[in-house]
Amino acid sequence: MKLNQLSDNQGARKSRMRVARGIGSGKGKTAGRGGKGQKGRSGVAIKGFEGGQMPLFRRLPKRGFNNPFRKEYALVNLGTLQSAVEAGKLQAGKPVDAAALQSAGIVRHLRDGVRLLGKGEIKAALQITVTGASKSAIEAVEKAGGKVTVLAPVEAAAA
Repeated sequence: MKLNQLSDNQGARKSRMRVARGIGSGKGKTAGRGGKGQKGRSGVAIKGFEGGQMPLFRRLPKRGFNNPFRKEYALVNLGTLQSAVEAGKLQAGKPVDAAALQSAGIVRHLRDGVRLLGKGEIKAALQITVTGASKSAIEAVEKAGGKVTVLAPVEAAAA
């Protein structure tokens, strides 16, 4: 078999139907939308409508609070840093900051900064600059001979 002999199975690709092109097309007049009524019109939005019964989302109690001003940090654990050093993605001599973590593929999106957490073990002496760090993470890095510098959180541009 050659590439130029490949083809789809019979009936695998269905050609699109041109609707509203006259009664002889089979999809003329109402174009397959049936007759009149709410669903026959554009802009129908009846997802949560339960026929007049109190909808489920209104029957359930409200709970909690979403703070629109909360900070979303990219989280990095010590074990992740150690495995990155062992894999050669980070060098022990060079400073480790948000840009270095992103280029090493440890952090995908920086969000409001990077927060260092103390899960895992670290043996390499790293100079780490982050937006936030837990006490256990700072202690573990200093015990390994490194240093953690905590910056002020990144402020969003005032609009």
